[in-house]
Amino acid sequence: MAYLSEEQLNAMGFKSLGINVKISDKASIYNCEQITIGDHSRIDDFCVISGNVIIGQYCHITPMCLLAGGIPGIILHDFVTVAYGVKIFSQSDDYSGNTMTNSLIPTKYKNEYKAEVIVEKYSIIGANSTILPGVNVAEGSSIGAMTLILKSTTPWGIYVGIPGKRVKDRSREMLKLVDEFHSESNK
Repeated sequence: MAYLSEEQLNAMGFKSLGINVKISDKASIYNCEQITIGDHSRIDDFCVISGNVIIGQYCHITPMCLLAGGIPGIILHDFVTVAYGVKIFSQSDDYSGNTMTNSLIPTKYKNEYKAEVIVEKYSIIGANSTILPGVNVAEGSSIGAMTLILKSTTPWGIYVGIPGKRVKDRSREMLKLVDEFHSESNK
């Protein structure tokens, strides 16, 4: 994997771009003027990121992920991991058959559901999981592989299944490591 140079990143016209940001030359980033990326974050091969997206510090978006921020937007707080093949949507067509669908159809013929998605700090979204519009993934949530998140989570829980359900509490032990990491990186 090759990363874009600092010059290439600056030429893309991001709304805001932190320091030490790594983006694969095989990632597809659209609407850069709407995208903010925090310090020390990384976007890997074959990711597609578009629309209103804010990525915090130390976030890792691994290969083959989709972040479709659209108009309402997606916010990833600091220290979020988005594992292989995850899809996060902030808007969706109406699948009932009452309206037309797809992005080629004018808005007046559609009834899209649009709502911001927030993934709070220290959360991890497991491989091939999907998060739908309007969801708030609460601080410290762990979303297991292939989980479908239709509703907001509560803090420090482990969620699995279709639809995702909280199966147990997640350890907060990492918070000690976060404190240690911050104290060492501020030297």
